[in-house]
Amino acid sequence: MVGKGSLTHNSRAFKAKNVKEDYTQYNIEYCNENIKAVYHELFDKALERYNEKQTRNDRKINDYYEKIRTSKQEKLFHEVIFQIGNKDDMNVQSENGELAMKILDEFMINFQQRNPNLKVFSAHLHMDEETPHLHIDFVPFVSESKRGLDTRVSMKQALASMGFKGGTKQETEWSQWIASEKQELAKVMERHGVIWKQKGTHRKHLSVLDFEKREREKEVQILTSQKEEISQSIQEIQKTVSSETKDLKRLQGKKQEIQQEIIKLSADKKVTEKNIHVIRENPAWQLPEPAALTTAKIYRDKKAMPLLEKVKEALVAALVRNVQLIEAADKLKQQVERLQRNINYLEGRVKQEEEKNLSLSTDLTDFERLKAGLGEQEVKAVIEGQKAAEMCLTVPKQYKKTEVSL
Repeated sequence: MVGKGSLTHNSRAFKAKNVKEDYTQYNIEYCNENIKAVYHELFDKALERYNEKQTRNDRKINDYYEKIRTSKQEKLFHEVIFQIGNKDDMNVQSENGELAMKILDEFMINFQQRNPNLKVFSAHLHMDEETPHLHIDFVPFVSESKRGLDTRVSMKQALASMGFKGGTKQETEWSQWIASEKQELAKVMERHGVIWKQKGTHRKHLSVLDFEKREREKEVQILTSQKEEISQSIQEIQKTVSSETKDLKRLQGKKQEIQQEIIKLSADKKVTEKNIHVIRENPAWQLPEPAALTTAKIYRDKKAMPLLEKVKEALVAALVRNVQLIEAADKLKQQVERLQRNINYLEGRVKQEEEKNLSLSTDLTDFERLKAGLGEQEVKAVIEGQKAAEMCLTVPKQYKKTEVSL
């Protein structure tokens, strides 16, 4: 039903006589923002753009809140009240009253998401009167308007932006929207084992227009979430690919340096082998034949011992160099193997990220196509509704099926 919009009553700043103060502690306050602050948030930028276009000062709007407050066409805000059953079948003091509270709470959780063009600034679930009921106060607005402010207050256009087009006196935008919200509430009720007993109405199902609107919203919500994830993933992948490509180039350069070292060591080995050949063949490294009349002692001291010392020094140096070459070759071989493993790993990662990037880009392209088909305005509206939903679903509890009216 349509509420009177008494914000002080809803927040319990003012308590009516029918309020059971002992039960006020069980009330739930979802939000209670200052309506003027909400107007600033929604319309200040649009008001600034509007005033900049005006060439006459008398056409400029100083205070959009005051303009709407004194307007005969639009209201500052609207209130809607949702209640399940009555004091006889859903009394707050009964177990069914607790059930009604859980149903209304679950229904409220996704209200803003379902209705992105209705800015909820005050919402309260009352458990301190005869029957649990939900007060929702909101400012209806439309974006990209061609008349007046490009973002302005309009109940009719807000509902139209969400797919409720109206057309007849019986099928107005408001009546279609109320029927749609009742259907949403009925779905929650059914999950809790409560059946909507529809009195005085033959509209048991949403119209085709409403159904299609809901399906489009679900698709847009899913794709909006996917788009944000895809955009973030693409940025992360691009950073990862850039970083790992640099690492890959650095490791490939290091590998080339190590390969040059191995070539150098191979050259040193050839020099060593050449020196060994020189030692074997060069006369300077051979013992000369003893001269006539040379004693063994003189031959040993003058010829044999100096050559032996020279050979020992060369042999030790060769052995040390050989050990160094073997150790260096082993280390370089291990480095090459490790670097090759890193290069293979990074090349695989880069390939995986590029494939993932291609897949995500395809999904993003599909989203842009959907946005082009549905219209950017509706997509933006759903995105804003998604951002505004800040509450979490409660776990449904099974109850005995009960029939109640809305």
